[in-house]
Order: sequence, then structure tokens, then C-alpha cells
Amino acid sequence: MPIVSEDDTPRPSRRRLKFRWLPGPYAIVRLAPESPVPDWAMKGDFTSFSRSADELSIVCPADNLPADLHSKHRWICYKLEGPFPFSQTGVLLAFIEPLSGNGIPIFAISTYDTDYVLVQEEFAGATQQALDEAGHELVAPASK
Repeated sequence: MPIVSEDDTPRPSRRRLKFRWLPGPYAIVRLAPESPVPDWAMKGDFTSFSRSADELSIVCPADNLPADLHSKHRWICYKLEGPFPFSQTGVLLAFIEPLSGNGIPIFAISTYDTDYVLVQEEFAGATQQALDEAGHELVAPASK
């Protein structure tokens, strides 16, 4: 059933997604591109590292960071309830569009089965409100 926008133009119904809030704060750090992936970066229920010619990016639980490494922000990590087939389009867009529309910056990571969206902790309340208003459903927190 189409939804009518403010200017009375019909638009397709928005995809409603289920998501989980992974426990604990997360950190996002940047290391030199030639750096090896450190052991601390691989501990936890969700970690991610990506290497390019310019950098080694690491996402991991904030408690994993060594004392000499600092993350500018603490992040909340949301996991979309997948898996989503590669042929299914617009999944990540449906989740982040209401955040973008409310000025909430995000950091997104896709895996083979699903997507993860990280939001700075100071945007937690606005994020939950935007996701609720968009019809997305927070399900039981992810268990360790």
C-alpha cells in the first residue's frame, strides 16, 4: 500500500526492519595501511577490519583498545536482522534514511549475511526515535 507524502505524492511503502543493539560501546580507529591486524582487534562478538592503500580501519568493542590508542567517539552498534540475499536492494537505505533525515551520522559495515550500523553514543535517543517512527523494530538485545 503506498504512503502519501506531505505533498500528497504517493510513494512506495518503506521496508520495516528488525534490528538488535549489540552490548557495550564500540570504537572505530584508523591505523597505518601497512600495520598488521592486532590481536585485540579480533576479540568480541563483532569486529571488523578493512585495509586500503590509505589505512587500516578497525571496529571493535571499545574495551579492546590498548591504553595508547584513542577513539574520538564511543559508538552504539546496531545489527540488522538478516540474512539478506544479495538480490534484495534497499535494505541498508531503508534503515539509514530516517537517520540521515534527522542529521544523525552513521558508520555502516556490510557482511555476507547482514549489515551493521554504528551511531555515536550522543545520538542514541534521536536514533531510537527516528527508527521507531520509521517502523523499524528493536528486538531483544543481542546476547553474548
